[in-house]
Amino acid sequence: MVRTPLTPEERERGERLGRLLREARGSRSMAEIAAAAGLSAETLRKIETGRAPTPAFFTVAALAGVLGLSMDELVTHCVPVPAAMPVTVAVPSEAA
Repeated sequence: MVRTPLTPEERERGERLGRLLREARGSRSMAEIAAAAGLSAETLRKIETGRAPTPAFFTVAALAGVLGLSMDELVTHCVPVPAAMPVTVAVPSEAA
C-alpha cells in the first residue's frame, strides 16, 4: 500500500498532539500509559515523537481517557486556528 505524503499541516498537528500527550503523561512511564490505553509502548512513542502523526481516532480517544484529557482539549491544542481572514467593508457611494 502506498501512502500519500503528509502535508506540513498534518505533520505539525501530529507534533502538537505528541507534545500534549507527553505533557499530560508527566512523570508516568510510557509503558504504564500505553498498557492502560491498550496499545504498545512503541506506538505511544511514535505518537509522542510525531513519527505517527495521524493515529486512529480510537487510539487518541483511549490515550485521552487514560491521561484525563477531553477531546475538546485535544482539538483546542492540536488543530491550528485559521489565520484571520481580512474583512472588506463595502462603503456605498453617494449618488450625485
